[in-house]
Amino acid sequence: MHSFEIPGLTLGPGSQPVEPDGAELDYLPLPKAMETYVSPSLPEAEQAQACPRGIRLLESLLIQLQSYRVLEPSRVVDLMTLPELDRLLVTQALGEGEVSILFGSDEGMRVQETRLAGVWRVQSSDASGQVTRDEIEVAEIPFAVREIAFKEAAQGLDPETPPDEVLTARSVLSELNEQVGTWRFGDLPHVVNLTLLPHSEADLAYLDAQLGTGPITILSRGYGNCRITATALRHCWWVQHFNSDDSLILNTLEVVDIPAAALAAQEDIEDSAARLAEIIEAVR
Repeated sequence: MHSFEIPGLTLGPGSQPVEPDGAELDYLPLPKAMETYVSPSLPEAEQAQACPRGIRLLESLLIQLQSYRVLEPSRVVDLMTLPELDRLLVTQALGEGEVSILFGSDEGMRVQETRLAGVWRVQSSDASGQVTRDEIEVAEIPFAVREIAFKEAAQGLDPETPPDEVLTARSVLSELNEQVGTWRFGDLPHVVNLTLLPHSEADLAYLDAQLGTGPITILSRGYGNCRITATALRHCWWVQHFNSDDSLILNTLEVVDIPAAALAAQEDIEDSAARLAEIIEAVR
C-alpha cells in the first residue's frame, strides 16, 4: 500500500470556507500568563536565627491564621516594634502578592496582599514619607476597605438627562437605584452585566459621569487582571476583568458589600496557614 496525500489539504485559520452570511468565528484570545504562588526567597536558617523576634511574630501570625474565620473581625499583628532585621525577615517571608488596594482619599496609606491570601500588609506614612503604621492584617479584606469605601457615598442618584445617543444607561441607573435602596449586608449581590447589554461608548461615559468614583480601587493580578472601583453610589462597585492582552472581557456593576473577586475565601485562609507553617519550619 502506498501512502498518499490529499491535494490542497490545509489546516488552520482561513483554511475552511466562511459561512453563507460571511460571518467568521472570532474567539477571544486566551490568557497567556497566570500568577501563581511562588515560594519566598528566605535567608539561611543561620541568618534567621539572628532574628528571634521576627520568627516569634511569624509564629503568632500562624496562630491567628489557624483560628481565623471569614467575616470575623480582622486579626492584627504590629510590626512597628520589631528591630529592622527582624522586620526584613518578616517582609521576605511573606513577600508581595497579587492584590493591591489604592486609597484615593489617603495617599499615605498602602495596602498590599502578601503571597499568602488573606494576609495583608497595611502601612501608613506621614507627609514626609516616614512610616507611622506597619501591620499585618488577617482578613478576607482589610477593615479599612469596608470603613472607607462608601463613607461619603450617595444613598441614591438623581441622574441628569442623558444625550440622545445614550441607549440603555438610564435604565441601568434606575435598576441600581432600586437595588441600592433595598440592599442589606448579607444579601446576595445584584449584578448588572454590561458585557451582555447593548450599549455604546456614550452609555459608558454617561454611567461613569453619573456614578462617579469613590475612594477605593482594588487591583488584582491573576488569571488576567481585575480592576474593582467603588463608585459614589452606596454599595455599588464597577468591576472590570481583563485578559493578559489587556482586553476587557467582563464588565459589571455590582451592588454588594465587597465584590467576591476581591475577597479571600476560607479555603484561601487555610491554605495560607499551611504555607506559613512551611515557611516557619524553613527559617527555624
